[in-house]
Amino acid sequence: MADLPIAAIVRIAKKSGAERVGHDAATVLLEKTEAYIAQLTREANKLAMHAGRKTLKEEDVELAAMSA
Repeated sequence: MADLPIAAIVRIAKKSGAERVGHDAATVLLEKTEAYIAQLTREANKLAMHAGRKTLKEEDVELAAMSA
């Protein structure tokens, strides 16, 4: 079961130019989005741990996103 609401994914897709979003497409977008967030968090966490912190900071996420 997904953690993000599918309606939020559909809204983002529509704001990004999609006129209509099929349920199958929304489901795949949701899966890919959650996978991206998980990967980004893992990389940001590595950076925070390297800096001796347990708390993720904006800079960790930004650096992780640049290397993704």
